[in-house]
Amino acid sequence: MKQTPWLGFSIDRAASTPVFEQICAAIRLRAASGDMAPGSKLPPTRVFATELGVSRSTIVTAYEQLVAEGYLSSQQGSGYRLCASGEVEMAQRQAPAADPKSGAAARRGGAQGPGSASPPQMVEAHIFRAGTPDMRLFPYRQWAKTVARICRSDPQAMFVGSRGFGSLALRQSICDHVAEWRGISARPEQVIVTAGATDALEICLHALAQSGDSVALEDPGYRPLQYFITAQGLTPEYLRVDDSGAVLPSGPVAPRLAILTPSHQFPLGGAMSPARRMEFIRWAIKTEAWIIEDDYDSEFRYAGRPIPAMAGFDHLHRTLYIGSFSKIFSNALRLGYLILPEPLVASFANSIQRFGPKASSMPQQPLADFIDSGEFYRHLRRVRRIYAERRRFLLDQLSQDFGAYGYCVDHQAGMQVVFHLTCALQDREVCIRAAELGLSIEALSGFVQTPRPGDGGYNGLVLGFCGYSEAELQQGLGLLQQILQLVSR
Repeated sequence: MKQTPWLGFSIDRAASTPVFEQICAAIRLRAASGDMAPGSKLPPTRVFATELGVSRSTIVTAYEQLVAEGYLSSQQGSGYRLCASGEVEMAQRQAPAADPKSGAAARRGGAQGPGSASPPQMVEAHIFRAGTPDMRLFPYRQWAKTVARICRSDPQAMFVGSRGFGSLALRQSICDHVAEWRGISARPEQVIVTAGATDALEICLHALAQSGDSVALEDPGYRPLQYFITAQGLTPEYLRVDDSGAVLPSGPVAPRLAILTPSHQFPLGGAMSPARRMEFIRWAIKTEAWIIEDDYDSEFRYAGRPIPAMAGFDHLHRTLYIGSFSKIFSNALRLGYLILPEPLVASFANSIQRFGPKASSMPQQPLADFIDSGEFYRHLRRVRRIYAERRRFLLDQLSQDFGAYGYCVDHQAGMQVVFHLTCALQDREVCIRAAELGLSIEALSGFVQTPRPGDGGYNGLVLGFCGYSEAELQQGLGLLQQILQLVSR
């Protein structure tokens, strides 16, 4: 064991708990007990690493986890300091994390047993909301510096678009990004900057579909999309999802469009197989239909690099590609993008001229600079690492403490997991009880539009994890366990 005079705790190298988590637990405990005053400066990472006899990366990982949880704040050049009470919403309201040796009861967030008289306590953080990024991790200072630099050097760039398609600089940055991350080769002239994915979809429908046309949608799939399609006077045709992804349309009349999530199917997870992708591409060529690829969170793949996009398979022949910055960067900027096959550029330009662009011009040049400077990718690498840790924590706890109720399939990607219920419980009832306690859990069965015989597997809980620290997830799991115990009686 190695003793440190700064914190006065011992690292147990024989314990199963990682060293960085032992350090996190010690700092949380001292912050909660008042042994460390708000504003206290923590030792520099190199100094602390030497003092503990661990690698500097271990200290950096521990500090950044505590920043994510709201216990610490960091400022370039000033190191890490303990946050004052009230600087974070959730992390400071709940109890400190358990000692690494305290066992499963603490990991369950102090959940009461079936005979407990204590009622579950409501939370205020809407834990488990799917698709929610953790905006506490947003690089606010770096972003502010980028905006300030442009305001000084080229302020007019924040108010200039290009033929309604958006900032040329941002469109070039998007081309570079998708070439590196998604295997798509495109020119800036093929890119439209949009006000998010919904705006991109609306642009596609205005340009490619007419009232009465049918549009193929995945089932289960994103519910608001079905409402949006019918509101446009279009007819949805639902595609069953199997182990290879959405199945091809089989009706006598081919849909005009097929909207797919091939890299990470929502909400089930999983990627469409290469063979199925090629089948869809051949179908689109044969029927002269268009495929719209909604690539909503593909950067969040936790094993290796993101898989190539379907539009890369197709070389942008019959596939239009929709991407968004809401999940990977900020849900407040409301920026996304649409990449077109070259033959569609002129017709889409006419459509945008008719209906007008919706994307704000102001953040486009700063975002281009942020991407080109590398700050965007530093942020992306950081949140991917933190989200991967949170995902692993959630999956481990579900496997360890919830096995009597169901299971998860680990697709090693995305911003949510599905906990498939194998007991007699109904997901909708569980979600109603969860909402009463402030948990934002969605029922898997609610994403199904056309129930079919044998779809008993569509009974589960959709659990988001990215927007919540391990301590917050821990609290949510404690409440969920109490709910499952009560409902199963």
